[in-house]
Amino acid sequence: PTSTPDPHLRQLREQISDTDRAVVEAINTRLKPVARLKRHKDEHGIAFVDLDREARMVTERVRENAGPLSENGLRAFYAELLALCKRELG
Repeated sequence: PTSTPDPHLRQLREQISDTDRAVVEAINTRLKPVARLKRHKDEHGIAFVDLDREARMVTERVRENAGPLSENGLRAFYAELLALCKRELG
């Protein structure tokens, strides 16, 4: 027997899906200028990875984060985001 889905549950799931779509869109939006930055750096013989810049950027995001994402969670997210960008752009 099929039961009628809980409308509150359905609404929350839709909200989560909408947010997930926005996250994917934001990552794709981020990749575009990062790709341009990489091309520019490649053309000028500049190393793509700048660990000092990455550390400053993460520190800024940690300072701006109002939660509920923890600092450790934010740092883990950025570690993966930066690694993802490097993998995607070769």
